Amino acid sequence: MSAQRMTLEPRKSLRSLRLAAGLIALAIPLSGCGSASLWDKFTAKDDTFNEEPADKLYNEGLYLMNQRKDNKAASKKFEEVDRQHPYSDWARKSLLMSAYSFYNAGDYDSCIGAATRYVTLHPGSTDAAYAQYLIAASHYDQIPDISRDQGRTEKAIAALEEVIRKYPTSEYANSAKAKLEGARDQLAGKEMDVGRYYMEKRDYTAAINRFKTVVTRYQTTRHVEEALARLTEGYMAIGIVGEAQTAAAVLGHNFPDSRWYKDAYNLVKSGGLEPSENKGSYISRAFKKLGLGSLTNMGRG
Repeated sequence: MSAQRMTLEPRKSLRSLRLAAGLIALAIPLSGCGSASLWDKFTAKDDTFNEEPADKLYNEGLYLMNQRKDNKAASKKFEEVDRQHPYSDWARKSLLMSAYSFYNAGDYDSCIGAATRYVTLHPGSTDAAYAQYLIAASHYDQIPDISRDQGRTEKAIAALEEVIRKYPTSEYANSAKAKLEGARDQLAGKEMDVGRYYMEKRDYTAAINRFKTVVTRYQTTRHVEEALARLTEGYMAIGIVGEAQTAAAVLGHNFPDSRWYKDAYNLVKSGGLEPSENKGSYISRAFKKLGLGSLTNMGRG
């Protein structure tokens, strides 16, 4: 027992010595400078930070953006206004300018974030329309090639429609309408691209569904003429000649000089038929919604 006790006690003593040494090490700086002085160091303010006037920061941002063409640096200046003077009128202006500088720099996600914040915080501002337009333009400028997913195009359309709906009399409404047609044309192009693929595979039903989307949703795009001709071709291929005749008739009525009408007319004629409108067809109804009037039976050589 004495031997065991002799073995354990030094270990216990060694641990005690280590603990004591640690406490002494902690106590030395405290006793050297005093607890009050140490606390002051932790709580002291950083004297290196100097608040700058809001107008000075704002004008520096404008200079960097307009004269130096450094939009990234400009956006940092505008953000600094918001950080140092969050409740000032300069902060409101700077938030919009930061969105604009982000847009110029091609940092579309940051632009969308800043512009969305502006619209949320200042919905009644005279510049809210421009902030909403920047959101739409940021999505629009990221529209991908028709071979890729068109999710960004859908977002652009929704944002552009928001500009037109909320601010119909603003100076940005007309620009939004023009961009909206471009975005819709892109979606129509995607449908046509897929439809042509199915036509090549002789999957006429799948192809017709794609061309039908163009005719019913995107009648004002440049793709509608080809879509009507393709519908004529698809319906003739599967023997639904009534819809083929209607597609050709609608095409001839609205685009009589189109080369696509000549193809559709000749295709219908090759089956011993004439272009003829079925007023109950979805094709006819889609175009009547545009105010193009009723169609008449027609035959053109």
